[in-house]
Formats: sequence, C-alpha cells, structure tokens
Amino acid sequence: MAGIEKNGTSPAWPPADPQGEPFLQTRFATPTLPVTFQPRNRLIRHLDQAMGTSLTMVNGAAGAGKTLLVAHWVAGRDEPVAWLTTDAADPGPGMLWAYLLQALRLSGIELPAQIGCPTEAGRVDHGLLVRLASFLSTRDRPVIVVLDEFDRVTDTEFARHLEFVLHHAGRGMRLVLVTRTEPLLPLHRYRAAGDLTEVRGAELAFTPDEASALLETHGLSLPAEAVRSLLRRTGGWAAGLRLSALAAGESPAPERYVKEFEADRTTVADFLLAEVLERQSPEKQDLLLKVSVLERFRPPLVDALTGRADAEAILRELHRENAFVEHLGHAWYRLHPLFAEILRAHLRLRSPGCEPELHRRAAHWLRRGGPLEETLAHGAAAGDWEFTAGALVDDLAIGQLFTGLRSADLTELFSRMGPEAAGPAPELVRAARDLTRSDVDRGLTHVRRAEEGLRGDGPDGAAARLSCALLEALAARLAGAPGRADAAAEAARSVREEVPTHLLDKHPELTALLLAHVGSTRLWAGRFDDAQAALFQVATTAGGPSTALPLQDALGGLALIDYLNGRLARAERQALTAVSAAERCSEEPTAGSGVGRLVLAGVAVERNELDKAQRLLDAPAGAPQGTRDPVARAARALVTARLLLARGEPRTALRAVEPAITTDVASPWADGCTALVASAAHLAEGRPEAAAGLLGTVPEDEPACAVEVARARLAIGESVAVEDLLAALPPRGRGGPGPALTVRALLVRAQAAHLAEDHGAARRLVAQALQEARRERVRRPFFEAGPWLRPLLGSAPLRGLAEGWLAPRPATPGAPARPEEGPPPVLEELSGRELDVLRRLAQMMSTEDIAADLQVSANTVKTHLKSVYRKLAVNRRNDAVRRAREHRLL
Repeated sequence: MAGIEKNGTSPAWPPADPQGEPFLQTRFATPTLPVTFQPRNRLIRHLDQAMGTSLTMVNGAAGAGKTLLVAHWVAGRDEPVAWLTTDAADPGPGMLWAYLLQALRLSGIELPAQIGCPTEAGRVDHGLLVRLASFLSTRDRPVIVVLDEFDRVTDTEFARHLEFVLHHAGRGMRLVLVTRTEPLLPLHRYRAAGDLTEVRGAELAFTPDEASALLETHGLSLPAEAVRSLLRRTGGWAAGLRLSALAAGESPAPERYVKEFEADRTTVADFLLAEVLERQSPEKQDLLLKVSVLERFRPPLVDALTGRADAEAILRELHRENAFVEHLGHAWYRLHPLFAEILRAHLRLRSPGCEPELHRRAAHWLRRGGPLEETLAHGAAAGDWEFTAGALVDDLAIGQLFTGLRSADLTELFSRMGPEAAGPAPELVRAARDLTRSDVDRGLTHVRRAEEGLRGDGPDGAAARLSCALLEALAARLAGAPGRADAAAEAARSVREEVPTHLLDKHPELTALLLAHVGSTRLWAGRFDDAQAALFQVATTAGGPSTALPLQDALGGLALIDYLNGRLARAERQALTAVSAAERCSEEPTAGSGVGRLVLAGVAVERNELDKAQRLLDAPAGAPQGTRDPVARAARALVTARLLLARGEPRTALRAVEPAITTDVASPWADGCTALVASAAHLAEGRPEAAAGLLGTVPEDEPACAVEVARARLAIGESVAVEDLLAALPPRGRGGPGPALTVRALLVRAQAAHLAEDHGAARRLVAQALQEARRERVRRPFFEAGPWLRPLLGSAPLRGLAEGWLAPRPATPGAPARPEEGPPPVLEELSGRELDVLRRLAQMMSTEDIAADLQVSANTVKTHLKSVYRKLAVNRRNDAVRRAREHRLL
C-alpha cells in the first residue's frame, strides 16, 4: 500500500498543517479496494505507460471507476507514491501546495528543509517551486504523484505552478491526474511531445467481459444479451453497473430489472432512493440520510447524529456491501458525493428543517475533539453563532482571523453572523472584524461589551480575556497609543496563567501577534529600546508557519528602528530577512514585509541608488492592516519624501509629507522627520524663512533631529554652537547612532569649521566622514551638504578617499591622463524642471522669456535658478552654463 498505509506510520515532522491543525490524513490515503472490486488488466497495462511520460490523465464521469483503477495500479508499483485527494474547500494554491508537500513526505521522500512551506492561501512563492523542482530533478527514481478528484481544482495559478514543477522535475516525477473534467494544464504540448498518457471515459467503460465479471462478484450471473443491454443503457458506467448489481440482486427478476435500468441522472436518483436506500433497514436509512450532511464521518460522530450506538456495525456492513459508503482509513468514512447529494435532497423532502439540527449535533460532537475548522463549519450551517464564535474564542484561535491560511475563510464564515448573536464571543469576533478594517472605535465598542459580559467568569473565561488583550493591543497600535498597548500586555501576562498550556502551545500566533502590536506601538511613540525588547522577543521565539506574519512584522519594525538610528547595514539585513521570510512563506505583502521594503528603499536613498529606491516603493504595499498602521504610513511618507528631495522635486516632497496621521499619541520621530523633510524642501525652493519656522517644532533630543537642525541652521546662515548641539548625541555602539547619522554630524562640524575658516579642521572632519561612510556606502549626506564641500572633495588629499564609491575612479593605465585638478563632481542631481531652465539659460533667454516659454511665473524661474546655482556651486548665469557643459549636462 502506498502513502501512509505503505509506511505504517506517518513521519514525525511536520505533525500539523501550516496553521497548527493536524493534516487530514484521509486525504493522503490510497483508497481501499472493496471486496467486489473487479480488476481490469487492460487498463493496468495502459497505465504502466505512465512511467514513460511526465503526465498521465485519467478522465471520466463521476462513478467511472477512475480512483479505484489508479489505486489498484499504484498498489502494484515499487516506486514511491504520493497520493493526495484534492478538496474544493482548499482556499487557494497555498493550501494545495502545503498538502502536496506533506503527501511527498508521507510517501517516504525526505524533502530538504530549505524548500519551505506555504502559509498563505492565495499565493505561493516561485522560489519554493524552483527549489522543489530542482530537488525532484536530481532523483534517480521517480516519485508517482497522484492528485485525485483534480476537477475540484479551479485555481489557474495552482495549475500553472504545477505545470512548472512537472516540467522542471524531469524524470524525477510522474504526475497522475484523476479528474472528471479537462485539467487546467496545456495538454496539447504534452500530446505534441508524446509525453502524455491518457485514459478517458470511453476506455474506462466496462467491456462485456468486465461487466459480466463485475456482476458475478455481486452474485449475479446474467445472459450475455442482458449484460449487453445493461452496457448499452449505462454506457459501461462503473457506478451504474454497481448500482444495478446491488438493486438487481434484491429483485425477484434480476434479468428483467437489468433490462429496465436507465442511467440518466433522474433515473439514477430514483434508483438510489427506491432501490438502494429504501431497501435498507429503517436504521440504515436513517443513518444514511443523516450522515448526508457530513463531508466525512466516523462511528461516534454518526451515533451523535442518530442518537443510537450502532453506527460502527452499520457502516462496516454498508461498506462491505459497496453501498456507496467509502472507507477512507483510520475509521473515517464518506458517502459517494452523488449519493450524498441525492440523499440530502431527499432528507429535505422527508424531514423539512432537520438539517440545522443535524449540523448542530455534529458541531457539538466535533467541539469535544474534532478539527476546529469542521466544528465552525457545522456550527455556522446550524445558524448557532453563539456556539460557533464561542468555539473559536475558547480554542484561543481568534488570531486566525488576522493571519494564516484560513483567515479569509473564517472572515467569510463569520460575515454571515447576524446582529442577533449575543454574548462575549460574538462581540469579540465582531471586534476582530472591525479592527481588521482599522475601524478602531467600533472595534473597541465590541471589546467593551465583551469585557462586560466576561466579568466574574473566572478561569472559564480566560481564553476570552486573553483574546480581549490581543484586540486591545491591535486597537492601541492602530491608534498609536503606547499606554493602552502596555496595559493590554500587562492584562495578557496576568491572565496567561489561567489559560490551559496546551492552548497556548497550539496557538503561538496569539502571543506573537500581541507582542508585535505592542512593539509597533512603542516604536511609534519613539520608545525604541522598549519597542526592540518586544519585537526582538517575537523575532527570537516565533517559529513555524502560524507565526510567520508576526515574525515578519517584528523584523520590519526592528529594521525601521535601525534605519532611523542610521545603522544602514543592520537595517538592511533585518529588512531583507523580513521580505525574504514573506516570499519564502508565500505571503501576500504584509505589514512587516511592507515596512521591510520601505526600509530597503530608505537605505537605497541613503546610498543614492535612486532607481532602486523607486522600484522598492512601487512594490505592492502591505496588507490592509499594514497600510493603515501609523508606523507603516509614516515610514512610507518619510522615505518617499526623501527620495523626491534627492531627485530634486521639493514641492512634490512637501506634498508627500502633508497628509496628517491622526493618532492618540504623537510620534516624536515621525513629527521630527516630517518637519525636517519639509524644512529641506523649503530650503531647496529658496524659502529659508519657511524652513527656519519649522525648526522650532523639531525635538532636538533625537539624534537624527539634532544633526539635521544643526545642518539646517548653518544652511540658512544662523550662527549655532554646533559642538554644543551635537554633544548630546550618544556615543557610537549598539545603542548609539549609526554611520548615516555620524557622517552627517561630521559634515555639519566640517561645515562649521569651513565657515570659521578653519580649513585644516574642515578637511580632517570630511576625511573622517568619508572613511565612516565608505564602509556602508553612505553617499546621500555628501550630495546634500552644499557647495562648500565640492572644492574639498576635489582636492588631492580627499579625492582618493572618495574615488571608486562616491566619485569616479581614476583612468585605467594607457588611458589619457586626467588633469590633476578637474571640475569638482556635481554631487546633487538637477530636477527635470531645473534642466529645462538651464537649457533655456544656455539659449540666452531672459527670466521673463523662460517663464513664458515654460508657462510658469517669473518668481518660480528665479527659485529654480537659485537651486541650479547652488547645485553647480556658481553664482552667475554664464558660470552655470559653463559648469553644466563641463559636466555634459548640456
């Protein structure tokens, strides 16, 4: 037996699906052949050709015998077999690939850990597919991968990914699709290449000899003419033949009955009801009708629905009789889907209003130990929302509404919950739903109602109170309220002791989410050390797919703190880890990965890699929660504005930081950085007074702000005690500023020395800044420093420190010698509009003519001219044109 039944036991890793729930082992089980199974050697010989082609398709109608045929074939193979029965409930390619990877493991294939595992339903990382295909292509012995009921797969993306892996796995993989419809794969390519084995409906149809043998296994020996008549009426349909054999065996005139059998859907339904269901004992009929509401079932669950204790014996007997009750292994059964559908329709006619009660009984039985997903599905089908919400909250699974493979399904499920559902659990679900949409006020209203209902509940309400703490922390994060976040964290610490340990172990995502929210709120408030403590705890203790999203969130926050402190290399490492973790786990962009990309863009701006920064900013933003998170919004506004300033677009930069971020508590770093960007934009536009007016709002106790305030005051001609202003900077080290800040501080001190005509000190400080900046390629501060720096950088003592990373390298041997003293490099790019003005300046146009030609005011042209003069380090028109030609700008 292949798969889990061939190995006897399942591997120890991974013990559960990406959300911490056990994998549904029945989906990996090769179906058991019934005692009445009729082997068909001609089809087995045809399937043997599958080992010479990459793709095999067994395509036929429901009940054509496809699955049992393939199960019989793989039972006789020596190659490892990975069997997976697909499920229409699978929400997307992420779930499908998670199950397919587990099927490979259960077949005995030891997949390398670096292949990874999807944790998001709607998307899978292309790198995972590449790594899997590469691994399979190295195998000397192919693995047979069977995807049963592949017609349930309607996701074109999964089909495209599957075709990619199949193509690149080469001879290491043989894919067998068992399907009712044409699969979403380019079959024409495989046919043209002779790389497709096909078994279709016509071939699946029973021959007269096979039909006779099948009927004989049911105790029927019919004349050849009766068999041919049955074949004509059923089209050789396996299910029709079996149905006919079952019913004919009970008929006093089997031959006559066979002649009257019709195979259309209505006739089959009538047949199933009249000749299969109604011929069963009352106990069997009752059982079959009631289990029709279940996708799968085991005897104790069936007993809960029937109110009796005879399910085990009845199910065994029905399976043995091949009465459309399939044994899935591990004491689980299911009805043939067509049979179940017909039975449900009959149940509604026979017992109107019975279905909700059956779903309610199933939900309550499953709540005592069954999968939470099935518990919630039956509770919702019963319309018992108090129970359904209570099951989610009591299981400590409310975090799954925010993250994981089932978050979209859970959101859709609870969207059907009406306002009549009362109690703490429904209120918490409503709160989570509102907070997911960043509706803080409504979310907190529901949290307060839940807390009111939980008073006095004692240990029984511990899971609900811990869920309250999580929602309080998220609301505090969205509102930028660190005090409330800290209070939520304290409440969580006090109630954790009352929560059963197995629930905490089962749902690590709740603690990880709570800490990530608390850390992000502290980051917003500028409490970087406290924020790092919370975020670092998530980053070092989170493990497994269920905590992938809060892990990315924490890494993104840690990267942002390093970036704001000027530690570019460390910020880049943290951000790359956050982004790669999201891609590796097949996540859509999240808050953490979104902030990670913003940090990478900010680092690129500091290194003057402006095109790279733009690409990162243009990448998809974070998930809805991430885009509305004040930290993420402020980071995006800041980095975007800095990039626009670097591109010479100060007015657009001003607009980028204009949108106010309204929160309960102001953010010192966000407000400070916003004011500094606006000040720099006003300076670039030639409005020093407006720039100076903004400096009074900047908190000078922040290292980044202190440096920028000193630089800005020098730029507008104010005398400033630079050494006093920068003395408050903490020393370098783990807690001190990084190179991006220390380089700026050194350049400010150098500028002050230059203004004081202490040229030796200025050169020494610039040299120190170059040495400090070179290690992490910090270029932007030199571009922003102003005209005073250019002659120094062009001087012989400093040119060598700048060559190769800030300024061009010297000419190669044999090339024409470069003049010892060439023009200093133009370090700050001219904007597009500034180049327009410069080109018209070269045509000897007056200010008024330029204004008319560009359709702007004369004052706007004057502002652009001032910026051009500053960037080219000149004071006159003719010098600007000459310098521009030297640098090939004209």
